[in-house]
Amino acid sequence: MAEMTPEQLRLLRDVLQSACGFVLRDDLKFIAERRLAPRLEALGLRDFGTYQRYLRYDPRGKEELELAIDLLLPRETYFFREPAQLSTFVDEVIPRLAQDAVGRTLHVWSAGCSSGEEPYTLSMLMGDHPQLSGWDLDILGTDLSQKALSLARHAEYGPSALRSTTPEQRAKFFDAAEQGRVRVKPAYKARVRFGWLNLLDAAGARLLPSMDVIFCRNVLIYFDTETRRKVVQAFSERLREGGYLLLGHSENLFSLTTKFELVQLSGDLVYRKPRVD
Repeated sequence: MAEMTPEQLRLLRDVLQSACGFVLRDDLKFIAERRLAPRLEALGLRDFGTYQRYLRYDPRGKEELELAIDLLLPRETYFFREPAQLSTFVDEVIPRLAQDAVGRTLHVWSAGCSSGEEPYTLSMLMGDHPQLSGWDLDILGTDLSQKALSLARHAEYGPSALRSTTPEQRAKFFDAAEQGRVRVKPAYKARVRFGWLNLLDAAGARLLPSMDVIFCRNVLIYFDTETRRKVVQAFSERLREGGYLLLGHSENLFSLTTKFELVQLSGDLVYRKPRVD
């Protein structure tokens, strides 16, 4: 397997960071070597220096860059992840949204949705919420990986995706599929739509509707500070006044922006876009 020199790692990091904001840390060097080595062989390239030049300058480099990003971006996700935060969303955030909403429609964005477990989880929680009975629920999942989005649209999952799912939840929200897999039931699948979006594409984000809630959990940790600022600015522009931003528990907005207020609910801390009087 080809070994990546420190300089080659730096140059590859620059390409990836410029394209999507992802920071290829030094401790990910071995993973990058292992996952990208087959691409060097497939393209007939001798080393990672040649590979990064291919990504930058070859006419087919853009297509290969999308593949490299897909191979390197973390995809750790599963249904009902971070249950304490989800309980806060169900018990405290949804009632506030239901009270403040204009009309009976809620728009929710799962940013960096990977293979779809998070937006489908939100569909399950919101679709069965008594205060949202009869509401129009629009749940959007976006990701940078076309492969992940294809899996999300297929809505079929194996045991790993269900590791935080109770037997009761499995019976209620899923149908049995082949080889021990499950499929999201049509009623919960129908509320979710998926689309490709680079979170650095501010113009693309502006095409989205005004959101009541944005989930972006365990995504910002892979960006540098300046990229985080850009992404959070895009979230601020898309979130309506009084809307909520839910991050992963290892993430915060300190030193990034003053456009959100930190709200202490009984079950968790969440961010909210203040209302302008």
